[in-house]
Amino acid sequence: MANTGDDRRPKYQRIADTLREAIRSGEYGPGDRLPGENDLMAAHGVARMTARQALGVLRDEGVAEARKGAGVFVREFRPLRRRGIQRLAQQQWGNGRSIWSADIENRSLEVDQVTVSEEAAPESVAAVLDLAGGEPVCVRRRRFVLDGKPVLLATSYLPAALVAGSAITQEDTGDGGTYARLAELGYKPVHFREEIRSRMPSSEEATQLSMSAGTPVILVCRTAFTDAGRPVEINEMTLDAASYILEYDFDA
Repeated sequence: MANTGDDRRPKYQRIADTLREAIRSGEYGPGDRLPGENDLMAAHGVARMTARQALGVLRDEGVAEARKGAGVFVREFRPLRRRGIQRLAQQQWGNGRSIWSADIENRSLEVDQVTVSEEAAPESVAAVLDLAGGEPVCVRRRRFVLDGKPVLLATSYLPAALVAGSAITQEDTGDGGTYARLAELGYKPVHFREEIRSRMPSSEEATQLSMSAGTPVILVCRTAFTDAGRPVEINEMTLDAASYILEYDFDA
């Protein structure tokens, strides 16, 4: 019988597939220790490097994590289901709730590394916000940490003249966040556009998000518009792809 495509794959990949299926079936649950290099060498008759590569595949996929001196374990972190439509509904931020409350349920969310500055608008930002070249923007940078795991980096750009003197220029924007404050200023967002791409992270992004090697990031660029069609905010987000499920639920 001729070999199948699967049979021709490297041994380490086939071992990784076997382990991944055991995790999916529940044989190994969150927090369980996976077979070590010696175990895999004995069970599959392979060299140590092959066993190491197999475990490395699962680490790179975000399925497993190595603990120094203890072995490789099934990752306990539960991916965040990002509800792309519900989270931006006015009933969220309009009632003083964070848009994140639509996603996190009862999980612990911390926002750190918050900085707010006034900078000259990058050319791409100025073009979207209809600003003159070099016109200043309020730039809000922050990192979101869910259950102790960094999952997202976000940078928002808003016309500096529009938000001057408001809580948007402070680290803590208050209940309902930036969109609630924009509404108070007379620039309530009523329409959003999100563009989604994917790439490998920079070394700085990988460090800030505590990412495993080989894991890509998801880039979400959201623009908020008023009812007059004026763009009032651009939010550039970098998501750890292993930490997210993007969900879009809408009527036909």
